[in-house]
Amino acid sequence: MLMTQVHFTAGTRIKPLQAGIRLLSAVIGPDLHGGSADAPPQRAKYGWIAILCLTVATALLLVVAGHAAGRRGYDVAPALFWSGMVLLVVPTSLRIAWPTTARGERLFLLFLLVEALFYCKKVYSPTSFSGYDEFLHWIAAEDLITARRLFLPNPLFPIGPTYPALEIVTTAIVDLTGLPLLVAGTLLLAILKGTFIGALFLFLESIVGSPRIAAIACLAYMGCSTFFLFDSSFSYQSLGIVLCVLAFAVEAASKDLVGRLRLKSLGLIALLLASLAVTHHVSAAFAAIYFGALAGLEALRRHDPMRIEARIGVGLTAILAIALPLLWMQFRGIPLAGYLGPVIGAGFQSLLGMILGTATPASEHLQAPAKAFYLQLTTLLALLLLALGLSTGFFRSLAIAALSGARPGWLPIRDILKCRWRDSRLLLLTLLAFGLPISVAFRLTVSGWEIGNRMGTFVFIGVGLVVAVSIVHFWQGRAPRGWRRIAPAGALAVIVLGGVASSTINPIDGRYRVAADQESIEPMGIETARWAKEWLGAGNRFISDRINSILLASYGRQDVRVKIREGIDSASIFEGETLGPGEFWALAGSNIDFLLVDRRLSTAPPVLGFYFQPWQRRQGTPLSGAALLKFNDVKGVTRIYDNGWIVIYDVRELHENH
Repeated sequence: MLMTQVHFTAGTRIKPLQAGIRLLSAVIGPDLHGGSADAPPQRAKYGWIAILCLTVATALLLVVAGHAAGRRGYDVAPALFWSGMVLLVVPTSLRIAWPTTARGERLFLLFLLVEALFYCKKVYSPTSFSGYDEFLHWIAAEDLITARRLFLPNPLFPIGPTYPALEIVTTAIVDLTGLPLLVAGTLLLAILKGTFIGALFLFLESIVGSPRIAAIACLAYMGCSTFFLFDSSFSYQSLGIVLCVLAFAVEAASKDLVGRLRLKSLGLIALLLASLAVTHHVSAAFAAIYFGALAGLEALRRHDPMRIEARIGVGLTAILAIALPLLWMQFRGIPLAGYLGPVIGAGFQSLLGMILGTATPASEHLQAPAKAFYLQLTTLLALLLLALGLSTGFFRSLAIAALSGARPGWLPIRDILKCRWRDSRLLLLTLLAFGLPISVAFRLTVSGWEIGNRMGTFVFIGVGLVVAVSIVHFWQGRAPRGWRRIAPAGALAVIVLGGVASSTINPIDGRYRVAADQESIEPMGIETARWAKEWLGAGNRFISDRINSILLASYGRQDVRVKIREGIDSASIFEGETLGPGEFWALAGSNIDFLLVDRRLSTAPPVLGFYFQPWQRRQGTPLSGAALLKFNDVKGVTRIYDNGWIVIYDVRELHENH
């Protein structure tokens, strides 16, 4: 009797455990609910398209009103801006994710949404460039137009002139159309955003075979923190990521071609990879990693002997993707290791220190820029939804890649482990989604934040795919009803809004803030730079803080330096309350013509943590007024311009006297 009772008790304990395992397996397992991802072909609903176009137009008016209110300091600015963003994203996302929406309608709405988001970014500063990187490339483009020569040195951006593709394309548009540089750059970016989303859709559709999954994946990609702002700026990565995805799309579309058609597609891929090699180093590196990993997976996969030609094609593509950027670096003598090495090293050191609890660099003890609570909450909610999508979509994506994808249970995963899969591209993108938690971990550190942010641009290609598979094959199915239709689309809308919220400290145009990049670009600094060009002429050697330096170099066309002499940064001249002997003789022995001092730096600590360069961080306390006014008492230094806040000093007499 006692033994029977013991067995009965053990059985009751095991059953809940088994039930829990079955439930977990049903949630995260590889079962493809609903079979086919797409409903029978449908015709586009032009009425819905018209309604959504009017909705988007209304949303953009609210966004513009939000920016206008922000410039005037009105408290209603966030409500106007974010109500416009919600009205823009939610209805469009709902229609894109709707199970029975036609392929052409999905694609049109993706174009509509991506161009509307680009407009929201551009309307922040419609008559000028706004981001720091945009000014650096504007300077390079102006140099190319003026001198008609490539590879001109740029002290503010030493690596930039060696990757001139963006400037070449932009100045070509200027020469062909006669448009101003700002208009030509904006036109190019609008084309690039549309090209990117179209190429990404076709790339994913070619490897998954489902327009519905491809469209939802593109929508989920818009939740990347770089999509709204960073990859929409006038900077080389905006062109680089487009060339990267175009190369992926062409390679995926040509995977079944043979003979001369295969050779022609390989030639097109080689052209895209060569263009990428002279466009952006990080994008070229990702393309090399992607095609190298794809070739490795193809070597592992158990092939049909008749597919040997495709295998050779992937191998040749990988060789090109790796060799072309290396050849360009060797040809131009690009010190890429010295440019990226310190950033990567500091990022990994900070991440390991955070994980292991060991000593971290001094930069990790600095406080990150403050963001509004609702922005942090939106970002966190989007991240949680992405984590939910990855957990319920990872094994299902692997099941689609497996040869036995439609079989029940975990048999498809067993096929993957036995190197039996139908498409290495799908497997690679699924594995790439693992990069999301790594990028988030980097973003939790100060030194590694930039690494995590740049990783997101490429990692989200895989993340979008896995999330889309999760929605289609688990949350919705082929013919969803009730909340299963609405809730996944709402989650996608939150993910997109989370991407906007995480893209910057504050996406709303507002009043001037000290050392806050685009929030520090304002008319007073611009007019000072224009005065310098008009009254002093172009090409004078200036030193100043980070923001005024790019304004002087762009609007003022001055020769701005970041170092007074070799080994002596310009920050050392400005930060002390007195000009010490070392700084005095360094300045006297230099060839600097003018100093620009912005007394607003003494009114608040730097928002981003530094006034001059990122490696010269200053936490908590602003510069003192005495430090910025000390040049009034230095013999040989003359004040030639003063508008109340910004002062320009002429130091040329200092060189003559010493």
